[in-house]
Amino acid sequence: MGRHRTDPMGIARLLLVGVAILAVLGLVVVGVISLIGSLDSSGASPSPSASASSGGPSPSPSAQDSGRTVPTLFVECRADRCPIFVRATGGDVIEDRDLAQGQQAIYTQPALDVVLGDASTVYVEVNGKARSPGKPGERQSFTVKRAPEQ
Repeated sequence: MGRHRTDPMGIARLLLVGVAILAVLGLVVVGVISLIGSLDSSGASPSPSASASSGGPSPSPSAQDSGRTVPTLFVECRADRCPIFVRATGGDVIEDRDLAQGQQAIYTQPALDVVLGDASTVYVEVNGKARSPGKPGERQSFTVKRAPEQ
C-alpha cells in the first residue's frame, strides 16, 4: 500500500473562498444601507406608513397652515393592541393588522373603507378632524373620502 497524502489547498481555492466572503459582506452592507434608507424615508411616501411613537402630538390644524397635506385618515393606537383593517374603496387591501400602543398609521388615498376592531382603543382623524371614539369593544365600519380642498 502506498502512502496517502492530502493535496495542499491550491491558490484557486483560497481565491474562491475570499470572493465568497467578500460577496457575503457586500450583501450585508447593501442590506444595512437599504434598511437605514427605508427607516429614514418612511413618512415621505404616499402609501400608508406605520411608525412607533411615544404618544407624541397628533396632527393638528396647524399642519394645514404650514403647507403640509392633511391625510385622508390618521389612526393612533391608544391601547396595547388595536386591530385595524383598511382598503381602498373597491380596491386592494392596504392594511390588515394590529397596531401596538403608540403606533400611528397615515393614509392619503382618495377613498378608503375602514374597519376598527375596537373603536374605543384608537384615536382617529378624518381629513384632519377628530372622529368620536366608540364604546369599549365596539366594532366600527365606515368609509372616508378625501376632502375636495386637499
